[in-house]
Amino acid sequence: MKIKKKFEPIASGISASIVISLLAYFTLETAAGIWLMFSFGATVFLVFVLYDLDTAQPKNIFFGHLISMIVGIVFNETLGLSFYTLGLSVGVAVILMVYFKVMHPPAASNPLVALFMDLSFDYILFPVITGSIVIILSAIFINKVILKRNYPKKLF
Repeated sequence: MKIKKKFEPIASGISASIVISLLAYFTLETAAGIWLMFSFGATVFLVFVLYDLDTAQPKNIFFGHLISMIVGIVFNETLGLSFYTLGLSVGVAVILMVYFKVMHPPAASNPLVALFMDLSFDYILFPVITGSIVIILSAIFINKVILKRNYPKKLF
């Protein structure tokens, strides 16, 4: 049974809460490493509220987060934190996401996180890759099976 229109915001909010709570549980309550990062909050908004947009599709989520975090870490490892690296790293991440057709607006903040938190390449596996995969799989399951939505439009 499809969710009634007036209850969709509640269903979307509960769904977002479940996915972020799952990532937070793995991060805080297990020895599995870091699974959660700030930009994932905006990502779950997209997959549960604006799920039909291209920016909310799995390819864009995965590669958008991956590319932009790599850019941020490269800037951090080579040039360090400064006013120009903050601006340039976000600009380069945006350029690459557009050229590779993996635009995911929440990922544009990842270079800022990489520079301010002084992150290195080990951050890419946990939480970028693992967290993105959990969000994608959870969004597919919740949207398709529970909420009866047509998500994703295409996987990759």
